[in-house]
Amino acid sequence: MAEVTLDLRGQPKAEAYAELEQHVEAVLEGIRDEVAAMATMSCLLHHAFGHLWTGFYRVVEPGRLLRVGPYQGTLGCLEIAFGKGVCGTAAAEGRTVVVEDVHAFPGHITCDGRSASEIVVPVFGPQRELIAVLDIDSEHKATFDEVDRRALEKLLGWFSRRA
Repeated sequence: MAEVTLDLRGQPKAEAYAELEQHVEAVLEGIRDEVAAMATMSCLLHHAFGHLWTGFYRVVEPGRLLRVGPYQGTLGCLEIAFGKGVCGTAAAEGRTVVVEDVHAFPGHITCDGRSASEIVVPVFGPQRELIAVLDIDSEHKATFDEVDRRALEKLLGWFSRRA
């Protein structure tokens, strides 16, 4: 399969995510390396939707510390403590966090001042262990919703199935 990026902007979200999921599964067929998958998913998500920042923060100290992993966009924060900012909150609570306005989120960590809204999705491995969080930032307020949450959680199921 030719590994190409898709531009899905302008399509209804649910249809765009369904197409993207098929594309990701095809590109990652036979791959079991989680870092390669993070890099690939970051790229495909970023270019499909034209986000400001799309990437992973990997768990390097369980329950304590996230460190930047594969991403697309401007320079990201290098480390984030569990419980700090949107990424740390999602990691500590093990749940997706959707923020319509990052400036209204208590303790938001600003890596890029252009960020206006954000979604952070926990990434679980085969044993249901937290291995990372996916962080996506937008320059526009209220970019992310329930459709994004469900579709991204489903897409990230790849990591729990890789064993």
